[in-house]
This record gives sequence, structure tokens and C-alpha cells, in this order.
Amino acid sequence: MASFQISNSETQIPAQLLIARITQLHSSISKLDSLRPSKQVNALFSQLVKLCILPCDIDIMDLSKEAQVMRESLMNLCGRAEGFLELEFATLLVSVPQPLNNLNLFPYYGNYVLLANLEHKILLDNGLVHPHKVAFVGSGPMPLTSMIMATHHMKSTNFDNFDIDEKANDVARKIVASDAKLAKRMKFETHDVMKLRERLGEYDCIFLAALVGMKKEEKRKILGHIGKYMKEGSVLLVRSAKGTRAFLYPVVEEHDLLGFELLTIFHPNNEVVNSVVLVRKPTF
Repeated sequence: MASFQISNSETQIPAQLLIARITQLHSSISKLDSLRPSKQVNALFSQLVKLCILPCDIDIMDLSKEAQVMRESLMNLCGRAEGFLELEFATLLVSVPQPLNNLNLFPYYGNYVLLANLEHKILLDNGLVHPHKVAFVGSGPMPLTSMIMATHHMKSTNFDNFDIDEKANDVARKIVASDAKLAKRMKFETHDVMKLRERLGEYDCIFLAALVGMKKEEKRKILGHIGKYMKEGSVLLVRSAKGTRAFLYPVVEEHDLLGFELLTIFHPNNEVVNSVVLVRKPTF
């Protein structure tokens, strides 16, 4: 397989070279027998992530049709691989004493800490200081954002975590069950967000994970549904991506957020992959 060593001295990568390298990586990943964690799988996705956080003057909307198809396929492969990685480490954590003290075993734990710190600061800057109740949609088997927020930033907030996968919720529940106090504030429920209605009106803040709604139209429907049922004055934090990072995660743009008041959009330039979009449901 091709090697993609990126030197630290590289500060800018030409768009054509970036697309060529990502296309080669996509080809290698597509040929894998399994996306479950292994030496080869981990190496390929590690190379991909490093490549996709390099500075590059690229607009995803200007990609050729062929590159757009490749990007969509790559995002789906990344999503599946991420699910397998989270499930493997979550299952491992359940088997060790005090799993919440060993979250840093997860390879991307540091990125989640940086992202949670960033999101908490954005929420504070926009007036959400002590939310009573928060929902996280698409929490997965290893709900690091909820756990970091609950233990470091929002120490009295109640968290309801929603995921469509009962197996993911079951493992996440076991991790949190190791801390009786945290377990009282953190619930895990198996639901499709599109089936949740009045329930969405209970929250001061709703987080929407990047991988909930992979296609543009699906994402817009989910955003519209949440906006319809969340309470007036509450905020929705949506994870997005920009530039090279958009090969890993879907992009949410301002025109996808009809009916919301846009509060802020933040695009990171460090190892954090996701952009953060914060909107509020207007009070009429």
C-alpha cells in the first residue's frame, strides 16, 4: 500500500495533491476485509486523520462529481470504523476496574477533551452557564463528550443520551454504572431522533453528533425536526466540518439551519476535527 508520511514542516498542501492522497487512502480502506480495529486499519485511518487536518485551500463544494462520490463513500467508511473502534474500547473499559478513570486508553481521548473544552466555552460565551438538562443525540458506545462534560464542566446537569443502537447504549450504560453519582445524572435511551417529539422540549441544550444524518437532506430533516420540537430559547450545538476535515464528517452550513438564530460558528485549526455550530430556537 502507498505510504503517506506528512512532515511537520508542511504547512500547506495543494488541493490536487490532497485529493490524490485521500483518493489513494480511500482505495486502500475500501479493500479492507474488515473495518474493525487492527494494525492495518488503525494505520490507514491514522494517516487519513493526519492528512485531513492539514491546512489546505479547498472548497468541498467545488470537488468533481467523482471526488464527491469518493468523499461520501469515505465518510461512511469512517463512520463505520469509528463505531467499531468505540465499541471495542468501550467493551474493554467495562472489563477493567474504575473504567471512568481509564478513558484515556481511547486513542482519540485527547481530541475529545479539547473539543469538550471548546464547546463548553462556546456555550458559556453564549449564556448557557448552568443547564439543568442536556440531550446528546448520537452518543454511541463511548459517549466521551457527555462524560467529560458531566464530570468536568456541568457537574450538576442531567444528561439524556440517545442512540439508535441498543448495543451501544448497553455498553455505555455499564461504563457509567461504575460511578453511582454520575449514573443518577446520566441516562441512555434507544431512540431514533425523528421519533422523539415533545421529549425534545425538555432540554436547555441539545448536542447533535456529527455522524447523525450523513447525507445533506437527511441532516436537514433532522435539524428541522429538532427545531420544531425543542423549547423556545434553548440551544442546539451541531458538529460540522470545514475544508479538508469535510472528507471525514458532513458539513452543516447556515442555510441548513432555517428557523434557528445563528449564535456562532467555530472552525478549529488544531488537531480537533469538528467545527462547532451553535444556534438558538427563537423566542416568539
